Amino acid sequence: MDFALATRRGRVGTVVEVAGDLDMSTTPRLRDGLLEVVESGARVVVVDLAAVGFMDSSGLGALVIAYKAMRARDGWLGLAGVQPSVRKVLSITSVDRVIESFDTVQDAEEASPAAS
Repeated sequence: MDFALATRRGRVGTVVEVAGDLDMSTTPRLRDGLLEVVESGARVVVVDLAAVGFMDSSGLGALVIAYKAMRARDGWLGLAGVQPSVRKVLSITSVDRVIESFDTVQDAEEASPAAS
């Protein structure tokens, strides 16, 4: 599957839809796209990983960088639709204890601070 990244307005923030494998060749596009969203002033970002079947450490690093950038701006970042293989990477590295994961984009949006 070719890599694709798209952003759209969600109910309470910005949804970043990612499709394809996240590896050393595609991660720079993810990192740049997420940082662009953060720098645009987004307060709530949901990264939809439902169409991502593989993620290596570089993809993990890009998510952590975006998470830290959001926190530095008093924002919130959550993950949605995390597939089992990606969930395993998040679990092994304990990133799942820091960045919240949800079954769907809607679940993530409802759990975000902007929904309260």
